[in-house]
Amino acid sequence: MQLKYRRVLLKLSGEALAGDAKSGIDHTIVARICESIAECVRSGAQMAVVVGGGNFWRGRQSEDMDRTRADHMGMLATVINALALADGLEHQGLTVRVQTAVEMRAIAEPYIRARAVRHLEKGRVVVFGCGTGSPFFSTDTASALRAAEIEADAVFKATMVDGVYDRDPHRYPDAVRYDSLTFHEALEKELAVMDLTAFTMCQDNHLPVLVFSIDQPENIAAAVRGETVGTLVHV
Repeated sequence: MQLKYRRVLLKLSGEALAGDAKSGIDHTIVARICESIAECVRSGAQMAVVVGGGNFWRGRQSEDMDRTRADHMGMLATVINALALADGLEHQGLTVRVQTAVEMRAIAEPYIRARAVRHLEKGRVVVFGCGTGSPFFSTDTASALRAAEIEADAVFKATMVDGVYDRDPHRYPDAVRYDSLTFHEALEKELAVMDLTAFTMCQDNHLPVLVFSIDQPENIAAAVRGETVGTLVHV
């Protein structure tokens, strides 16, 4: 398979793993996602994954809770998802390492950049849990940070919509989807690609962001091949 991207940081939302149930883990969905990741790896791509935890917990769901504690709970939720992904990937015959930004040595490696890169070079999939390890930062920001650190070729943001639109496609049936746009255009049009911290980090590090729907997990492999999928945001 001809590859456009050799090293990819894939961002998965927690909700993507829940399927129609909207919470918990749908193992059929996880298996389909892992099949597509496995296709990429077997074709020579190096795959790292950051996963959210929204299918179990969202830090902002309780206004009465201390924000730092709520975010720590969200980090733990991402670890549940990271372990589920690791299990699904191993069922595909892949070698996987889970690394967490908060140390929990009994179940995962601590995040060490050089070790993560070495795993990728050896053909292992690396799944990052706990976001950045700090409260007040989203898993989008964790994706941008880890992608910059491992020198990824691109960030793949697999979402519940099939790209970036000029307005919310769930509310406006006539919303227009972009095939490609620059970071400057996205900012100018105030388009919701990812949170501003993550967006700026990708822009500053010249990291293209490809936004596409995870409803069709095969989009992951298609995107690695360079097929037209979703919306590409570039410098």
